[in-house]
Amino acid sequence: MDSTAREAHRKPQCLAGNKEVGTMATPGADNGSSGEKVVKTACQLGPSECGMNVYVKDGKITRVDGMKEHPYNRGTLCPRGVRAVDYVYHEERLKYPMKKVDGDWKRITWDEALDTIANKLVEIKEKYGPSAFATCVGDPMQTRGATGGFLLWRFLDVYGSPNMFISDPCYRVRAQAQNLTFGFLRFPFYADVENSKCIIIWAHNPHKSEPHIVPRIDHARKNGAKLIVIDPRRTQYAKVADIHIQPRPGTDCALMLAMMNTIISEGLYDRQFVEEWTLGFDKLAERVKQYPPEEVEKITGVPAEKIREIARMFATNKPSCIQQAWSTLDQVESGFQNSRAISILHAITGNVDKKGGIIHVALPLTNFPRLFDMAGDAKTPQADDYPLFSGPLGMCIASATAPVVWIEALLEGAPDPVKAMYVGGSNPMVCFPNTNRMRQALENLEFLVVMDMFMTPTAELADIVLPAATFLERTDIIHISYPSTAGVPWAMLGKQVIPPMWESWPDWKFVFELAKRMGYGEYFPWKNVEELIDYYLEPTGLTVKQLRDESPSGVDSGTVEDEEYWRRHPEQPRFPTPSGKIELYCETLEQMGYDPLPVYTEPAESPISNPELAREHPLILSTGARVPEYWHSCFHNISKLRERTPEPVAEIHRDTAAQYGLSDGDMAVLETKRGSIEIRVRATEDIMPSVVSIPHGWARGNANILTDDAPSCRESGYPALHAILCRISKKS
Repeated sequence: MDSTAREAHRKPQCLAGNKEVGTMATPGADNGSSGEKVVKTACQLGPSECGMNVYVKDGKITRVDGMKEHPYNRGTLCPRGVRAVDYVYHEERLKYPMKKVDGDWKRITWDEALDTIANKLVEIKEKYGPSAFATCVGDPMQTRGATGGFLLWRFLDVYGSPNMFISDPCYRVRAQAQNLTFGFLRFPFYADVENSKCIIIWAHNPHKSEPHIVPRIDHARKNGAKLIVIDPRRTQYAKVADIHIQPRPGTDCALMLAMMNTIISEGLYDRQFVEEWTLGFDKLAERVKQYPPEEVEKITGVPAEKIREIARMFATNKPSCIQQAWSTLDQVESGFQNSRAISILHAITGNVDKKGGIIHVALPLTNFPRLFDMAGDAKTPQADDYPLFSGPLGMCIASATAPVVWIEALLEGAPDPVKAMYVGGSNPMVCFPNTNRMRQALENLEFLVVMDMFMTPTAELADIVLPAATFLERTDIIHISYPSTAGVPWAMLGKQVIPPMWESWPDWKFVFELAKRMGYGEYFPWKNVEELIDYYLEPTGLTVKQLRDESPSGVDSGTVEDEEYWRRHPEQPRFPTPSGKIELYCETLEQMGYDPLPVYTEPAESPISNPELAREHPLILSTGARVPEYWHSCFHNISKLRERTPEPVAEIHRDTAAQYGLSDGDMAVLETKRGSIEIRVRATEDIMPSVVSIPHGWARGNANILTDDAPSCRESGYPALHAILCRISKKS
């Protein structure tokens, strides 16, 4: 369904009774005799945007709290949101543009910075061609929404480069898997946990990474919902679940296929839905015969009868849904197939477009301010190797999915040299796999510009650094249609609460001004950010004025209607795939040389696939464990958050720790074949033996010294970050 059709049947609805907020720059209602103004805005401190009340007095933010009427967070804030004032007023923020001269930083004006960047980009284009320039974005605090990363896409289109690199390869494999299964306008689907009768939490720890969905899961459980947790860790929910199983990391796809085997062989699938709305069921049924629970037990370590039990529970307690992790299931050899299999599990049980199953939440925004024709025939570096993420089928952000390819473009000029890069809201030196190779790639550039709030390890390598405004110093449209928001359809204006501090700029202003310097002004016709956002919102019927003055708390942005709607409107394609149905068997994949049905791939580093390596590195490492205080490499410099979580730790089972002479609290050396780090041990019963789990985002104890940027998932090129072999020893 295109955006016009969707607009016709589902308009955003205003939240009544919330008209207390005033203007953009100093919005807010007087908070009694204190003289404070309260501004209702979106907290953009990752991974999802919550409603936040910001209190301002005499032009200074004094405090914040959660917005009770916001349907996502309902008055609560995560630890990062609670410390928003510390973040905005942090003494270490970048304050002025700076240029590196003879190894030292020299303060410069914005005019000098813009002239230098514009002149260098002209020189790079003339010398090497437009593909020699790339941008790298990632962090939601700076680049999500209409005014950051999307504008950079337009700038690249006009410049002629296809190279938008995304340094945070989160959820994009899931997006493409859903696109190919349900159709290209049906992403994103969300698990409606609150209304479910059976919830599977798969490789996910909501209490640590998504606390705002915890009350929704608890609500469902109080109403009798079954809870299944599939995770090598014994998380908070695992301890109270009806069933908790611990598969060997990286083997989840085999488990999913064994569940399908049980559901189909025992006739537990939704026959009517399958017959009416799916394609390729018979071929799927043949495929899953290869995965009987007894055989999959040998792969995963999960008893066959437990596999059957969770399959039966999921299929017979409808509506049911699977709440999957942001990235854990993506960053393994079967990453793309994991998301295909989860989509198909929902489909064969009839839990698509169903309250309590998976639902589609999306605001029909302008399809990015793109100018596709201006980039000509330019291809991203991985276009030929990973066509699913490039070209007509791709998402145009695919360079994130094959990191080894764009690092090679920086290091070796293959297939085309990348000589200059702009990095915004991203810290690839800490967050990107294979840190040592990442450093080599960035140091190989002729010109590097970084725009951020702080002097990150990536910014330290730059030629020019630019001070970025925080989310409370800029205006943006925040649309709640993101894989972390538990299916909450909500749109809200992120309001500028105070003017940008020192000489910091919002991203949109930097792109606007650089475009003028480059002679691209006609392609950026908006006079200000409000005009840009109105353009972006045009298909919705919403405006900045409405979201600022009439609905400051936000609006219901709507879900795509349930099955009855589609029966009444057969003229509208429910599933915009080539067949018009959910493609269990995907011919598009087949035509591109990929398996049209889900298939399991054994991790490249495992006791089964690589027994020689396993003798030297007998433990399984999973990186990227979340804690609520930090988001990737951000907020580690906030003292109150550092007090709560002062250092990274390696979680390991007590028995495994004892086997290697380790006790709780010891410092250990953790090694893979790529490198080693020193990290403190947390010995616990809450993780399966022989598995080590560590967080990422720390400059000291950097998990990505241990990881590889080489592609592991055949379809996406994603690296394997969650099932790699390691060894551990006590630090001498």
